[in-house]
Amino acid sequence: MKTTRVITGLSADSLPIQRLIDEGEPAILKGVAADWPLVRKGLEGARAAIDYLASFDAGQPVVGYTGAPEIGGRFFYNDDLTRLNFEAKRVSFREFLNRIAEHLDDRDAPSFYIGSTDLSLFLPGLGGDNGLPADLAPLANHKPMAGIWIGNRTVASTHYDFSNNIACSLVGRRRFTLFPPDQIANLYPGPLEPTPGGQVVSMVDLRAPDFDRFPAFREALEHAQVAELEPGDLLIYPAMWWHNVEALDAFNVMINYWWNAVPRFVDTPMITLKHALLSLRDRPEHEKAAWRELFDYYVFGDAQQATSHLPEHVQGPLGRMDDIRARRLRADILARLNR
Repeated sequence: MKTTRVITGLSADSLPIQRLIDEGEPAILKGVAADWPLVRKGLEGARAAIDYLASFDAGQPVVGYTGAPEIGGRFFYNDDLTRLNFEAKRVSFREFLNRIAEHLDDRDAPSFYIGSTDLSLFLPGLGGDNGLPADLAPLANHKPMAGIWIGNRTVASTHYDFSNNIACSLVGRRRFTLFPPDQIANLYPGPLEPTPGGQVVSMVDLRAPDFDRFPAFREALEHAQVAELEPGDLLIYPAMWWHNVEALDAFNVMINYWWNAVPRFVDTPMITLKHALLSLRDRPEHEKAAWRELFDYYVFGDAQQATSHLPEHVQGPLGRMDDIRARRLRADILARLNR
């Protein structure tokens, strides 16, 4: 494993976000959020940060995840993969913070976690005081989803997200272990559903990998990067990078910004993947090879190649996608699926 590159001297209002994403590698943006009020509260102590967060509570119940001490903070499956190893319940935000506070000094505490909770809905005002500027490019043109993560010593098992990410470590220390997308086979992905947090996770426990069961994981580690984040540090990485996230202190808070530089009418590719499992995976190998060529031609290759020899009025969904074409194509797909 190598250490993720560190960039210093940047400020929150002048981050070169698009350039960093285009470079295709994770980067730690050191100390960019060091002056945010939540970071300062966290440096005073966990209880000061908890009181500060509670002051923004809109009264909406949140989903709180609780695991027994035996899981060691790793939200995952039980031993035979028949269910998840934690329970999720809608709870009062303040009540859940109090549960965490009761165990701050307990090294054998239950695992507490609030994941990906929308800032504007559940904690209005917090993002305004502790967030990136709304006019920062490219976020201004592709409005991000800003979510907060709160908990004690927890582990988010290795997974990927569909979106680009800026992870703002605000209270407590975090460790990200990141793997490039081409390492998927060496990470041994688990079931498509259910999943511990909405995305497929690696079956390998990064803290104690079973190399007899998962031998190719050694290769994944050769390509991994480790990002150690202090309060006030930001981590930026492109969509589809796999990442394992360890919260290292008794109380930890992170705010994430997710975005994709595509129009809102563009669907998630996971729908395509699931339909490909239905329509392509079990065909003969020579047919799959031919379909791979078609996908390269129409989807993964140069978009102009498929239309340059066609008049615009006959290009249909092959032409430049817009909201109207997307609606027509979606309706056509639904009609065919429902036949």
